[in-house]
Amino acid sequence: MSGAKNVLGGPLQPCCMSPRTGFFRNGKCDTGPDDFGLHLVCAQMTEDFLEFSFDAGNDLSTPNPDYNFPGLTPQNRWCLCVERWKEALEAGMAPPVVLAATHMSALEFVDLEDLVKHAVDAPK
Repeated sequence: MSGAKNVLGGPLQPCCMSPRTGFFRNGKCDTGPDDFGLHLVCAQMTEDFLEFSFDAGNDLSTPNPDYNFPGLTPQNRWCLCVERWKEALEAGMAPPVVLAATHMSALEFVDLEDLVKHAVDAPK
């Protein structure tokens, strides 16, 4: 997925290598035709968001060895499905995002302004 751009128009930066994230588990929020969940938003986990996600039916905290998934804790970064991030935003539970590591396709679902408001790397 080389050449992917982030929401700021620059090259898509890695989100997290430990734990290795992304639909392709390459550390980036890359996407492709098989990524039906659209794992586009590089988010920094918070306790509130992990609870929100669990309550919404997606347990991101519990390890799942079958998928080589260690379970997430607050401060971990992870490529979230853009619709889940949008749901969390609407519920007032959106986790912080890393703009440089969030795929530009996220802008088809959420406004850049909302991402910037929640960014850990907001442009000056």
